[in-house]
Amino acid sequence: MDEKSYYSRLFIALVMVLLFGVIVLQYVCPTSDCQLLHLASLSSGSPGNHNGASAGDPYSLEDGALARFVPRFNFTTKDLYRVVDFNIKGDDVIVFLHIQKTGGTTFGRHLVRNIQLERPCECHAGQKKCTCYRPGKRDTWLFSRFSTGWSCGLHADWTELTNCVPSFMSFRESQEKHKTPRNYYYITILRDPVWRYLSEWRHVQRGATWKASKHMCDGRLPTLNELPSCYSGDDWSGCTLEEFMACPYNLANNRQTRMLADLSLVGCYNLSIMSESQRWALMLESAKRNLRNMAFFGLTEYQRKTQYLFEQTFRLSFIAPFTQLNGTRATSVEVEPETQQRIRELNQWDVELYEYARDLFLQRFQYARQQERREARQRRMQERRKLRAKVRPWWVGTGKGVFNPTKAPQPTEQYSVKSFSEERQIETENKLEREPEGQVEDTWLEEDDSQTMLDYLENVEQWR
Repeated sequence: MDEKSYYSRLFIALVMVLLFGVIVLQYVCPTSDCQLLHLASLSSGSPGNHNGASAGDPYSLEDGALARFVPRFNFTTKDLYRVVDFNIKGDDVIVFLHIQKTGGTTFGRHLVRNIQLERPCECHAGQKKCTCYRPGKRDTWLFSRFSTGWSCGLHADWTELTNCVPSFMSFRESQEKHKTPRNYYYITILRDPVWRYLSEWRHVQRGATWKASKHMCDGRLPTLNELPSCYSGDDWSGCTLEEFMACPYNLANNRQTRMLADLSLVGCYNLSIMSESQRWALMLESAKRNLRNMAFFGLTEYQRKTQYLFEQTFRLSFIAPFTQLNGTRATSVEVEPETQQRIRELNQWDVELYEYARDLFLQRFQYARQQERREARQRRMQERRKLRAKVRPWWVGTGKGVFNPTKAPQPTEQYSVKSFSEERQIETENKLEREPEGQVEDTWLEEDDSQTMLDYLENVEQWR
């Protein structure tokens, strides 16, 4: 009996110590910082967390991009802010420019199978194309391989699409349906030039030719002299990497730059108009300009950020998250460093374009995340103002104070509760408005600190 009583008293003592520790912790760290830091430490050690990223933020350190990212180019706010007023119930059309071996097939399937829509695309087993109609209309909102097919040619480039898509859409549907001009939102996916090049070589090695590509420019097809073939026969299957790299007419070289440029600026495929260096320099600048002005572009190497930016741009949500697949046929190829350097030299314009695109992509991602945090802060501040207005003490505004037997003099206007709280609130809001645009780190903890201190000081002033 005495032993049971001893353990009972010991248990009660432990419970009291635990409660006392909780109370002390609340006094030492009254805000939610301690809890948040504890949760962060737990999440950083969880098995599913990589690169120290928080489990609640899947974008923070994808491939360690932001940890190593240092911006090289200066972009304007217009270049970084990408939110379009896409009206799926109206006449707006998303046009997907599909560049070979950039992961465009996977992204194209996301567009027709993985978006939350009022009227989802109808996809049937055994059929390559899906029917993507607008709500209440027999009219498509998506121009892509998996919705309209290769209607403007196999893997049509920017020059072909911008000249073909408007006339195709007008011809396909009755003229009376779109008296107002359509809005066309062009999108694309880019990939690291070396791995894209190796992937295309492996694809050609298995028999791919893309002979059906038209390469239409300025209303005509290129001649055989303007666009010679790298092989004789039906295809180039079985070619070695050395043979693939040796062909001077290989369209795999700098393919991304060529497919995103306005080829009319360089005389299409007529190489005699200007020197090769001048031609490629003009195409590179054109490709950068078109890429910058597109509604959206993603990068194969950053799947989750690509998903996030698409959702932010078009205000559409995907059902299932994108998956980063690092294992491809190209990555399984063992390539010597010298060969990789040679590939980079053959694709020097694509290398420069990709560095530009990657810089713009990551800056857009950072800018979008900052906007999201800023909007969340503003919503929290508005909610706090509403809450304080509801729970304001009964004596505020009535001229009555708390019990004071000595009838102390009323505080001056400079130190009144209302003016003090208003000054603190204005100071807090101004601090948030003065945050630099380039700041990447979360600042919502600091905001919570300031608001907690504001509430504390208000209570002190009210009960003096």
